[in-house]
Amino acid sequence: MSSGVAVNSECLDTFQELKLGKKLKYIIYAVSKDKTEIVVVKTSKSADYDEFIADLPEDDCRWAVYDFEFEKEGGGKRNKICFYSWAPDDAKIKAKMLFASSKDALRRALVGIAAEIQGTDYSEVAYESVLDKVSRGN
Repeated sequence: MSSGVAVNSECLDTFQELKLGKKLKYIIYAVSKDKTEIVVVKTSKSADYDEFIADLPEDDCRWAVYDFEFEKEGGGKRNKICFYSWAPDDAKIKAKMLFASSKDALRRALVGIAAEIQGTDYSEVAYESVLDKVSRGN
């Protein structure tokens, strides 16, 4: 089911910048305060994964796109663009419902996502956990 929340064009422009420009490392998205559209709340060029995780709030939902770089045994460096759905247990129920029903609009608009990560607590988005998911099947 769709929530009717629109995807702001800046979301797509910023994603293209990350995907093609390779200058951005991650983008964090949220539902706008008036709950009418999905907007970019932060972009970063920092390759520090812990910094990225720290930008995911403990009590509110976010989506994120992260250019995940890892070393493949015998295969050199690899990059996978990962889409994160962050819905922590401490987020309000109404926010989680709007978040869940709005996700598809954003996810469909972002072409070129290699992996999807869902997290309700920090262990599910920990570097090792994501590394395990993205390095399978390579």
